[in-house]
Amino acid sequence: MPELQGFKKTSNYPVYTADNLWDFINGAADTYLSYGFEDLHVTEYIKGKSVIKLEIYRHKDEVQAFGIYSSERSPTFRFINIGAQAYKADGSLNFFKGKFYVKIRTYSKSEKVLQTLETLALKVSDMLHGDSDMPATLKEFPDIGKKKNEETYIKESVLGHGFLTGAFRALYEVGDTQFSIFLFKKQSESEALKLVSAYLKSSGLEVDDQSGGKYVFKDGYNGDIFLSWKDNTIVIISGLSRDQTDLAGRYSSEILK
Repeated sequence: MPELQGFKKTSNYPVYTADNLWDFINGAADTYLSYGFEDLHVTEYIKGKSVIKLEIYRHKDEVQAFGIYSSERSPTFRFINIGAQAYKADGSLNFFKGKFYVKIRTYSKSEKVLQTLETLALKVSDMLHGDSDMPATLKEFPDIGKKKNEETYIKESVLGHGFLTGAFRALYEVGDTQFSIFLFKKQSESEALKLVSAYLKSSGLEVDDQSGGKYVFKDGYNGDIFLSWKDNTIVIISGLSRDQTDLAGRYSSEILK
């Protein structure tokens, strides 16, 4: 852990793993574990009555780290350029870089101490291995209408279905219409076909063409669903009605071009 000028560095915490993460974050542990959590290192920096706590969570890969990071951010936070992305809010500074999710916080109201969070974050970011880039898949979402800083990665139970796993989601607003686009990048065409087949089967449908296609159907939980797929890429759009097929088609085609 880096030094912080004027602060005493100390750690009275064990290295947390999947076996004891509950001891540190209790009810939130299951969510972290679902995003490929591997270990957590905790250090405190103390100066008088001021305490800064640094938590470095390591996950399986950058997608999992982005997933847990994005699940805890809000577009209303103040974003800054540290790591792949960082934000400050209410005495906290959180960021992710590569496979790491970093959380720094203090209860001090001192402006100097609050500014020190950023100094520490920069030191930690320089120390950590990995690229300071957002996941490459996010670049595949069309820009028109996309709501800024609301992209997420959902590891399990996408749209409430256990067989839908591993989707990036972006929220859109076009005129008075709001909808969500879910983008799945599977390891192979056969894996994509398996997911598509399971979803269509749940609505009483079958795959017409094993190499790709477009479908519109009713999901009992989510209303009208637009599903398109090609090779190992699947696009699911929810929040639009059947009379907005052209709108759904434009966005699906832009991604699958």
